[in-house]
Amino acid sequence: MEDTSSHKSGQSEEVQSSPTPEEGPANFIHVQLEEYEPADFSTKDLILKKAREVCTCSRQTIITFFCRLFPVLDWLPRYNVKTQLFGDVVSGLLVGVVAIPQSISYSLLANQDPIYGIYTSFFCNIIYVAMATSRHNFVGPFGVLCLMIGQSVDRHLRLAGYSDSSAGSSLGGNSTSVSNGTGLCDRSCYAITVALSLSFLVGLYQILLGILQLGFVAVYLSEPLLSGFVAGSSLTIITSQMKYLLGLKIPRHEGVGSFILTWVDLFRYIQGTNICDLVTSLVALAIIVPVKEINDRYKEKMKAPFPIELLVVIVATVTSYYFNFEERYKSAVCGHIPTGFSKPTLPDINLFSSLAVDALPIAVIGFAMTISLAEIFGKKHGYTVRANQEMIAIGMCNLVPSFFYCFASSAALTKTLLKESTGTQTQVSGLVTSLVLLLVLLWVAPLFYSLQTSILGVVTIVNLRGGLRKFHDTPRMWQLSKLDTVVWWTTMLSSTLITTEIGLLVGVCFALLCVIFRTQRPRATLLGKVSNTEIYEDRSTYKQLSSIANIKIFRFESSLYYANKDYFKTVLYQKTGVNPVLLAAKHQMVGARANADTGNNKSFFGTRFGCLKPAKKRTEKPPADASPPSIDMHTLILDCGAMQFIDTVGLSVLKEIHHDYKEIGVQVLLANCNPSIRHQLRDGGWAGRTDSGGQLAFYSVHDAVQFAEQCYNEQQDSKEKKDALLDPEDLDFQVSL
Repeated sequence: MEDTSSHKSGQSEEVQSSPTPEEGPANFIHVQLEEYEPADFSTKDLILKKAREVCTCSRQTIITFFCRLFPVLDWLPRYNVKTQLFGDVVSGLLVGVVAIPQSISYSLLANQDPIYGIYTSFFCNIIYVAMATSRHNFVGPFGVLCLMIGQSVDRHLRLAGYSDSSAGSSLGGNSTSVSNGTGLCDRSCYAITVALSLSFLVGLYQILLGILQLGFVAVYLSEPLLSGFVAGSSLTIITSQMKYLLGLKIPRHEGVGSFILTWVDLFRYIQGTNICDLVTSLVALAIIVPVKEINDRYKEKMKAPFPIELLVVIVATVTSYYFNFEERYKSAVCGHIPTGFSKPTLPDINLFSSLAVDALPIAVIGFAMTISLAEIFGKKHGYTVRANQEMIAIGMCNLVPSFFYCFASSAALTKTLLKESTGTQTQVSGLVTSLVLLLVLLWVAPLFYSLQTSILGVVTIVNLRGGLRKFHDTPRMWQLSKLDTVVWWTTMLSSTLITTEIGLLVGVCFALLCVIFRTQRPRATLLGKVSNTEIYEDRSTYKQLSSIANIKIFRFESSLYYANKDYFKTVLYQKTGVNPVLLAAKHQMVGARANADTGNNKSFFGTRFGCLKPAKKRTEKPPADASPPSIDMHTLILDCGAMQFIDTVGLSVLKEIHHDYKEIGVQVLLANCNPSIRHQLRDGGWAGRTDSGGQLAFYSVHDAVQFAEQCYNEQQDSKEKKDALLDPEDLDFQVSL
């Protein structure tokens, strides 16, 4: 079909219908299509409309606002106690039991005392219940975030001048202290002060992103990128926990190369391994790993997974207490864990400037994990998740608890999976989990005094099995997409060998470069026709496709813009075998040589008596280098079906191509152009136009082929008529006279 859209919107558009075989390619029926009038767009009116909606204050508006900000007000009145309460209670209890040892172990990873991990899980769940649109997410300490928090905390501890003698842990009652301007603050106090300020900034960033409706930022963290980041961070976490498993006291390295430096120190001080911690770690691994594998393999048949972690923690604590591992074998233990709650405190504003950069990647990773998990389970169970509301919810889970001695958190993968698999129905299960943690905070916490830190390291490492399993998936990923696999490996290696923050940045930049590379050098092919159909496909992929005589159909599988304009022309000339610039230059050279020869022969006798040898002139053949080069096509069709847009540079390229091919007698047609591209061609004054003024942009390749054949047939008929009118013998006779 030929698009002949008029310059003014609302005018009719001429479209040629496909002729039947009986009619032949020359018979076209013009159909009038009328465009819709474009909607009037006024920025001023739009701003005023939005302002009225925001500023309008009524009872219904206030109710709607609070229901959207606190979704619990919407779903809790419709809560069905008979069908939903049992599943929520069972799931909440099981998740709470698992969350106890994991919260303590992740506190160790974040360089904090154990009680703060329990605080974080307790407060975050209460806030998330009120503000979440997800029914299955569990919010609490997450391994990757805890690693990033621990790195930032350790760096600030060193800058503040705290002793590195027990840098392996903030536990164990370290009383090293310095003055921070408000009095004496020991290492543990300053560590949680840094973590609180960091959590406040993380929550503030996330809330601002949610208010500004910037949830789309998460799309730049692709699945291969996140997977590679989690795998690299898992290796870093395992490395940081090895000193606890071996009972070694080595400094905590930060910055570029910390992964390698930590392993160098592990082997350097290996002779100081605490045998008690090593044996305890090996026994715990030998028990927890097989049971966790059984839980994963038979999770569909089991009503609930066996809480092996909590059982191991209890047995290990009792054993350590009765055999006095701390005094007898110098084994590191958790030490005193206070009960109850501490008075609320304000984050240290003086730390904001130094933590502002550290908080940004933590905020991005936190909301990306939260939103991705929420959308996964929302689709699985058939409910809608609002991404911007989830960002506000997770932001509040970081900002508000920062006043109650909590560090930054996000949706936790393992506990969210456990929550979903144990039959949770709503976020009421989060309240049940908080009640379990409240029990620990009020009465049970001191019982973990004798718990070895090596057991906490084992719990942390075992929960990273999911991240390590990603290595097993890379061969399959390589078969599906090599670029995605390269993104995965790049992100994983940079997160491991450099730092987690820089690794994330490198992964994002590399992924964006891969997207640019895909569009800058896309696939380009020539198309052939499927016999007895109107289908045209790639000749290099499919067999038994017939080519159209003297017509080349070129498909460029990407948008045409400034970054790929040169590649577009290069691959076009390569695939078609016709470079119009070079051919035009050869035509000019041949024409100039012919003119020169004619000028040399224009003597008096040559001009006067040249008529005496007409027959000889006709029989003479011009030299090979004097004849213009021949081409095997009269029409080039560009299939624009894969082009989403064309920028001004791309439009200029199309004009240039049309002009260059026209110089050598080749017509350029466009096919499968979307409406926006056709309008852009019209507004940009593309040179390809028919005699009636319509643009040479067709709705399908088949219509373009028919139009090209029609034009060629008409040209041939016109040429034959001219040849018939000018008989060669009559022409020779006139010349002789």
